[in-house]
Amino acid sequence: MVFYRSVSLLSKLRSRAVQQPGFRNSVRWLQVQTSSDVDLHSQLKELIPEQQERLKKLKSEHGKVQLGNITVDMVLGGMRGMTGLLWETSLLDPEEGIRFRGLSIPECQKLLPAAKSGGEPLPEGLLWLLLTGKVPTKEQVDSLSKELRSRAAVPDHVYKTIDALPITAHPMTQFATGVMALQVQSEFQKAYEKGIHKSKYWEPTYEDSLSLIAQVPIVASYVYRRIYKNGQVIPMDDSLDYGGNFAHMLGFDDPAMQELMRLYVTIHSDHEGGNVSAHTGHLVASALSDPYLSFAAALNGLAGPLHGLANQEVLLWIKSAVEECGENVSKEHLKDYVWKTLNSGKVVPGFGHGVLRKTDPRYTCQREFALKHLPDDPLFKMVSNLYEVVPPILLELGKVKNPWPNVDAHSGVLLNYYGLTEARYYTVLFGVSRAIGICAQLIWDRALGLPLERPKSVTMEWLENYCKKAA
Repeated sequence: MVFYRSVSLLSKLRSRAVQQPGFRNSVRWLQVQTSSDVDLHSQLKELIPEQQERLKKLKSEHGKVQLGNITVDMVLGGMRGMTGLLWETSLLDPEEGIRFRGLSIPECQKLLPAAKSGGEPLPEGLLWLLLTGKVPTKEQVDSLSKELRSRAAVPDHVYKTIDALPITAHPMTQFATGVMALQVQSEFQKAYEKGIHKSKYWEPTYEDSLSLIAQVPIVASYVYRRIYKNGQVIPMDDSLDYGGNFAHMLGFDDPAMQELMRLYVTIHSDHEGGNVSAHTGHLVASALSDPYLSFAAALNGLAGPLHGLANQEVLLWIKSAVEECGENVSKEHLKDYVWKTLNSGKVVPGFGHGVLRKTDPRYTCQREFALKHLPDDPLFKMVSNLYEVVPPILLELGKVKNPWPNVDAHSGVLLNYYGLTEARYYTVLFGVSRAIGICAQLIWDRALGLPLERPKSVTMEWLENYCKKAA
């Protein structure tokens, strides 16, 4: 297929590439969507045969090529550093961070359509990019936004299912329960039971995925209003986009908060396939479980303290530091509090990452947002001081490969500033965002016919015997 490029935009990109060598490699593949076709489904239908042939060629010509050695450390250490999963929508580099279909976060901020001039990217635009590999036009993003709104109605039984839980249940428990209740409408399940050919699996998966992406903000906002706002639900506004509507339904109509939600959903949407939530979604879907079942499983992984729950822990830890040390704490006293945390056997939440070896670009773009909108906020100043204080201490410990802040180190402070102070709810925001990345990849999983995931496991005795023989 031939993709047409926007001459004016590429001329600007070439100019930037001259000044920024690191940007040059990403420009090579960049495809700017100039087609008048606003139907995402038809775009995918054209792309899929080409990518199916690409996968077939890769297997036939390079199927026996080795990608590296597996060590005992990898087996015992959570499979860290082990290449074993195909994930098309994003790629995480240890040094430069995440790229969505080749585009870094700053590049997405520059290239993806926004709700207003110079604003944050619309999550709908990122969804289009993840699915097609092409930067969409504003017209295409607006059309997709309209389609998502048309799919957003949530059946009454979903609310009744959530209401059956104690109001004290964790927001993630209520959210995941709501997603499971949505599963009864699965088009994939219905099509599979009718005997759909495997070459067509991607089509009902597409229908389920777009409906799920459209509905999760409704379910999530219902959970928030149920727990924290006496059940006073705010209906969707048909004039707003995905991120703006989510903020609105939560109860926040400040344009700056809506901009924050657009940025938040975009940068939290995808982080390649090895993290717990993404991998769980892929694993469960490989059994041909539909997107609702797969995403609900992913949410349960996201709810863990070592994954998505960390953004809740960060704000609580920062607030405890303020409570004990005061808002205007000196860096020396802050160091003492960090050491106190570490010496008590706890970790400093928001620092370190399983893959990254530098500051998370998702942290950096949130910091830039804070510098623009809330430079004098005391908690933001605390986060800035922690950026200077914590990494040297973690390096001094000598046990941390990456002492730098990750995405969780900043998001809670921004949300808190605009009035979303309920830290216990923050992981639900992460979950809504992650629906975009997980569902986009699930569509490609089915389109490419990826098989059931089934790695080999071994016992400690097997490892001991193998190592003896190897020696």
